[in-house]
Amino acid sequence: MLELRPNCEHCDKGLPANSKEARICSYECTFCSSCVENILLNVCPNCGGGFENRPIRPAKSYRENVGLEFQPASGKRVRGKHSAADIDDFSDRLAHLAPEQR
Repeated sequence: MLELRPNCEHCDKGLPANSKEARICSYECTFCSSCVENILLNVCPNCGGGFENRPIRPAKSYRENVGLEFQPASGKRVRGKHSAADIDDFSDRLAHLAPEQR
């Protein structure tokens, strides 16, 4: 199941489990919609993949032992390891390719 990481790896903005702004790649790298659209150009700086909206896990348990109460979001904040210049170069090289063509 998804970790539901609590922050944008680029700007460190808080992204709670119910955030509609959270975007993830197939490796679950997590960024806010603003960074994905304006800085990363829909290119994950870690893997080169594209992003999708992160699903929202139900806060309420509609089935026994299923929901945030039983599978809570991660509290471990993750920060990117790439410099701004590296991210710009990487994104610029791949942004012209659709994610399914990378």
